[in-house]
Amino acid sequence: MEFTIIDAHSHLWLKQEAIVDGHKIHALNNGKSMFMGEIRQMLPPFITDGQNTAEIFLSNMDYAQVSAAVVTQEYIDGDQNDYLLQVQQKYPHRFLCCGLIDARKDGFFEHAKSLIGLGFKAIKIPAARLITPKKRTWLTCDEMMRVFKLMESKDIILSIDLADGDSQVQEMKEVIAECPRLRIAIGHFGMVTTPHWQEQIKLAREENVMIESGGITWLFHHEFYPYNKAVYAIKEAASLVGIEKLMWGSDYPRTITAITYRMSYDFISKSSLLEDGEKSLFLGLNAKRFYRFAELINLPYIKNMSE
Repeated sequence: MEFTIIDAHSHLWLKQEAIVDGHKIHALNNGKSMFMGEIRQMLPPFITDGQNTAEIFLSNMDYAQVSAAVVTQEYIDGDQNDYLLQVQQKYPHRFLCCGLIDARKDGFFEHAKSLIGLGFKAIKIPAARLITPKKRTWLTCDEMMRVFKLMESKDIILSIDLADGDSQVQEMKEVIAECPRLRIAIGHFGMVTTPHWQEQIKLAREENVMIESGGITWLFHHEFYPYNKAVYAIKEAASLVGIEKLMWGSDYPRTITAITYRMSYDFISKSSLLEDGEKSLFLGLNAKRFYRFAELINLPYIKNMSE
């Protein structure tokens, strides 16, 4: 069975350069980055210049038959708003790009307002990084609630990655109660390999809340392909909120330092643990509905030379 495939969690950048918790993060050569005091393979080694561009991603998407992708952001990559606005304008039917606000600093409401004015249809908050030993920015603080209410009024999607387990779940419950029409996508599948991850999943019992699986192959890396425990986690989440509230995401490009882009979803499409209807919803149809993708491209399968 062929599936419509949409990636609900990916990343792009022209230049990775950031400071997180006092640590510098920047690109080196051959796909490596200096990350929090140590060298990490941030990109596949054939991306030698450190530029994780839309064109490289589109090549991967076309090969893997992924019709469209949501491009989210993270503080560890630095502010990519200018680049992603160009990407959104250049490839409107392939990408939905999230603007990034820096909620670690006061004054982020005006930044959110300006990003919405520029045309971003989604805003990303890496909420896990708002908890530091020196400061915590609460998701329910006055300025954050102003942002959420503005987004709700403008029908702007909130893409958010929460801290491990249930540490920010109560805050999110209050946000959802105050902004019931705000469309919310919770990332990293609730940090599924940490205790109490199910509490994040249960947030999707609310009408406008969805869960996406960006990074699930990273979280189950110790098991590795074909990630049967990850599939069982998807089934458990579906038992809590319904398969129609769950979306596939890759966390491209970081996850493809270990596996290919196609492998980041075909462990699901090839699994005997899910029905074809469940796979179809999870791999693309749920994201198509939630993000309101239209005019999706139909990509043919290209046979490999090694087949």
